[in-house]
Amino acid sequence: MPDSSAGPPLEEFLTAADAVARARPGGDPESAREVFREAATLLDDGLALDGLDAHDRRAVVAGLCADLVTADPGAAIRARSRATTGDRCDLHDPEAVSAAYVLAAQVLQL
Repeated sequence: MPDSSAGPPLEEFLTAADAVARARPGGDPESAREVFREAATLLDDGLALDGLDAHDRRAVVAGLCADLVTADPGAAIRARSRATTGDRCDLHDPEAVSAAYVLAAQVLQL
């Protein structure tokens, strides 16, 4: 059953921001947290994760957290979207997950 009342994935995104700030020389934790907080809010406001059950939502959020720190986040997210339609059996609704990645890239203007 979809979990549309979950709200923004703020905690997961802030954890990713902290990891990025620690990993990069001169990384500013507060700036990283601000950027990731805004991304979580945009995704929530843009309904990018709506319609996913809790399991698939966690998978998408984890993928987005990883992809948003790459050199080309838009390309990384689109590649992940394409990969979800393959033989990945741990997703409950691979088509909805793929669509959520595409929508996330659009909402974040990547």
